[in-house]
Amino acid sequence: MTYSIVARDPATGDLAVAVQSKFLAVGAVVPWARAGVGAVATQAYANAAYGPDGLALLAGGASAGGALDGLVAPDQLRDQRQAGIVDTHGEAASHTGPECFAWAGGRTGPGFAAQGNILAGPGVVDGLADTFVAGGRPFPELLVACLAAADAAGGDRRGRESAALLVVREAGGYGGGNDRWIDLRVDDHDDPIGELGRLLGLQRLYLDRPSIDELIAIDEASAAELRALMSRLGAEPGGRFGGVYQPMSVLIGDDAPAADPASRPMTGSPRPLPSNWDMDWQSALEDWMAVENLEERTAAPGWIDKRVLDFLHDKAAAASR
Repeated sequence: MTYSIVARDPATGDLAVAVQSKFLAVGAVVPWARAGVGAVATQAYANAAYGPDGLALLAGGASAGGALDGLVAPDQLRDQRQAGIVDTHGEAASHTGPECFAWAGGRTGPGFAAQGNILAGPGVVDGLADTFVAGGRPFPELLVACLAAADAAGGDRRGRESAALLVVREAGGYGGGNDRWIDLRVDDHDDPIGELGRLLGLQRLYLDRPSIDELIAIDEASAAELRALMSRLGAEPGGRFGGVYQPMSVLIGDDAPAADPASRPMTGSPRPLPSNWDMDWQSALEDWMAVENLEERTAAPGWIDKRVLDFLHDKAAAASR
């Protein structure tokens, strides 16, 4: 009822599972991963214990093949199970029980295990595997492309419903507090893979930091453009976005000092501001960005990230309709 790919990025060591199924909220059952340990997909007549138990075996030093054997051997329903594992070294293993519904099977290679059941045919698994081997995209986008290729080859014979992408890296989660760099789920949708790709695009927009070469200098011309766009949204200094984030201490009369803007994470080094762009406008821009969840794309004063400028254009155009 499901097809998945479990993989390791050879460039970064990131570990991941991407999955699609005609099943509600497949992301709650199939994908399991832990940075520096491995990744597991458990499906068909899924044994959800394969996830935590498989990761525990990997953490204890088992290889992907050894961990899979340790899960399958004592399982009395192993002939109905399907699972794939990749360990932190890129070794992969896949199991398809002989009682899984046809077509069912899997392929493994360096850094990946691809498997599925109730499929249109073996070309679905080939779509997963061949797309991964061909590469040519960043790791998360590559895994979504693997799902799309499998779907184009016929996918799940019952149709589509849900999809998920889990990618882990050390301290990769929000604020560095856990390893869930990307944890996206489409629980019920007519086009779950397309929607998963859209959500991945939003994750990249909101949570990726720009590189230096993605910044645009704010000169007099671009400052005038920014002021016009922001004013159209009510985001000018003193506008409706400035009062959204207030410390609770201010509201109850505490005279604690406000947070230092210089302490915010930002890309680049400050540059001289043009005559029509001062720190009031800079702060107003950052207030609007915070409301739009774009804080990670904050640039040093005198700069703006190109994707933020494009997003601002889109928002202003929508507001004018």
